[in-house]
Amino acid sequence: MRRLAIPLALMLSVGALGSPAQATDKVTRTAECQGDWLPGTPTANDVMKGEISLVGLPAYKLGKDIKWAASPFKNRSWEFVFQSLRWMGTLVVEYENTGERQYLDRATDIAKDWVASNRYGAKGTPSYVWKDHPVSLRTQPLLCLSRHVNAGWLKESLAAHAKLLSNPRLYKKGHNHGIDQDIALMGIGCRYARKDWANLASRRLTGTVKLDVDAQGALMEQAPRYAVYVYGRLQVAMTNMKACGRKVPGEISRRAEALKDFIAHSTLPNGYMVPIGDGSAETEPKMETGTPKQKVKTYRAGYVFGRTKWGEPDSAYYSIRYGPGMKFHGHEDHLGVTYYAQGRDILMDGGFHSYEKSSYRYWTLSPEAHNVPTVVGARFRPRTSSKLIKSSYGDDRQAFKLTDKAYGVSRTRSVLVNHGEDLMAVLDTASGGKKVSSIWRFAPSFKVVSNGGGKVVLADGKFKVTLLQYSASCGRTGGQKVERGGKLGWVSPTYLSKQPASVVKSPAAKSLLTIIVPGTDSPKVSCSGGKVKVDGVSFSTRLL
Repeated sequence: MRRLAIPLALMLSVGALGSPAQATDKVTRTAECQGDWLPGTPTANDVMKGEISLVGLPAYKLGKDIKWAASPFKNRSWEFVFQSLRWMGTLVVEYENTGERQYLDRATDIAKDWVASNRYGAKGTPSYVWKDHPVSLRTQPLLCLSRHVNAGWLKESLAAHAKLLSNPRLYKKGHNHGIDQDIALMGIGCRYARKDWANLASRRLTGTVKLDVDAQGALMEQAPRYAVYVYGRLQVAMTNMKACGRKVPGEISRRAEALKDFIAHSTLPNGYMVPIGDGSAETEPKMETGTPKQKVKTYRAGYVFGRTKWGEPDSAYYSIRYGPGMKFHGHEDHLGVTYYAQGRDILMDGGFHSYEKSSYRYWTLSPEAHNVPTVVGARFRPRTSSKLIKSSYGDDRQAFKLTDKAYGVSRTRSVLVNHGEDLMAVLDTASGGKKVSSIWRFAPSFKVVSNGGGKVVLADGKFKVTLLQYSASCGRTGGQKVERGGKLGWVSPTYLSKQPASVVKSPAAKSLLTIIVPGTDSPKVSCSGGKVKVDGVSFSTRLL
């Protein structure tokens, strides 16, 4: 068995912690254990019974001798969380809260067995055990345990963790994983008075935050729900810095504060975050963001978020995507839109299913899983950036124009959203005489009740929504196809879920003007001379 070679200079100093505390009615609570890092499941009692439920999957029986290479669900997220040992940490916290020695003894046994069975680089140790994120997340429960257990094997393991955390080749700069690495390294450095580690963590963190959160407060990882995670981790990082006697750099505190506005703007009127990129529709921020001054916000990172009013669940809301090419937690969703009106989701993205390497996961990343225009007969070019080239803001109406060359020619989309009399209108074109087609994915509860003559009506019980399509010259465009299931008709609103959804695919045309009217199956619509009128709302076929 090959062990990680750790120079004496890197070994942690042995503090005078003494032996593990005996059972007592009162145990000192420590900052390392009393944080918000613990998972919701499993509980300490679950772990004591030997059953742990991770990432929402069924309970797994640990057994007396834990099989550390276990992967009962063949799920990467489960494996990573299992190896993080945070579930072990619940026992140490319970020991601090109750003074019952049985919890500490079991936690010590689990951690000691893990260390003996998972030496870095040893034969039989799965490679993912020592990936950057499990290493950083595992540091917290091990540090927590170190407050009550003074043992050479534990200090040696934390030294091995610190060596990897400080390795520049393994550092995930500009990513939430990098933030977690810095928190972990600073934790070990401060715990054992290693200023070199703490200094490195502090220095790296500032650079990572500047890359991960831009000056407007937008998260650059291309999935808004991760902004909540990053905000929470930055609070931990700043708290730990202060506890370590360090000054928090102003750039970190300013960008953390700006994140709150971004989270507020990317939250739907129903209180859940818009599921863009690797984001679940069940993500609820559960934090105080305050109410931004603006109802519409354009972020250079590639987002437009708009709403009718703040604080009203029935108000309308929309999102539009553009900006840098796909990276990190993003999808190929550029020029895509989502739409929420009259208290319900109307248009949705394909959503986030999981991080599993499956054909369905890769499909959820593709343009076909989003409400986007495609250029007929042209090859899609992944990771292409797009631009917002024109915008118009009004209290009751906003309009935007975006373009890119994701299909080799200029693909252009204009979007108009009208409030009060709710509707969304979208004009799609391509250069070089190319034809475009568009995809419209409705919330799973909507089913098609009629389709003909360029008009598709969908219903969710008594609530109706109408989709109409014209050319830019006002000719009605018929021939829409609807899929529910099949290749296109799916949505994953929550982790590991897959639901059939009604998807309307337009015919190919040189220009496509799509109008979405929520709340009715019979809007009064006229289109002539480059002007459109929908139930009294008028606008140009060019939109802006």
